[in-house]
Amino acid sequence: MREIIKDKAIVSDDWTVLRLTENETPDAVSVPAGKVIIPLKVWLLQRESLLNRTDIAVWFSSDEQAKELKEDISRFSLLAVDFPKFADGRGYSIAYNLRSRFNFTGELRAIGDVLRDQLFYMQRVGFNAFATREDKNIHDAIKGLTDFSEKYQTSWDEKNPLFRRAERTGAEA
Repeated sequence: MREIIKDKAIVSDDWTVLRLTENETPDAVSVPAGKVIIPLKVWLLQRESLLNRTDIAVWFSSDEQAKELKEDISRFSLLAVDFPKFADGRGYSIAYNLRSRFNFTGELRAIGDVLRDQLFYMQRVGFNAFATREDKNIHDAIKGLTDFSEKYQTSWDEKNPLFRRAERTGAEA
């Protein structure tokens, strides 16, 4: 069974990510039984037939927006954001919006080209689960969550910048 990082621990993962092949379309692809993370487009086009399933989660591609799932966000215990390549940072905005604008409180998972170097910043915008690339060592990757000891800027995980949190005394004030 595949392992992921969730809530700063390495755990077994019993979810499968559904990725469409070249010959499949979102409206006609068959969603298998079991815990499946489906593309947002599949959910939007097959919503009525999937409404009663509790073993479904949704993943966003980097060119989609959180608001496309606005009405249904509370239905899901897990949402995922796909990073098609390391250099594509659009998923950070999707995650931040899911947490801050749409109040998503469930598991928010990064999938795709997820590497150690990204984990610290991904958790800053609201991710709490990471499916790292299979060719990388997950035990090394988890160390990326603690690469830095201090956060200067505000984000999902820290609402005040460092200058507002630092205690000033005497001549510094």
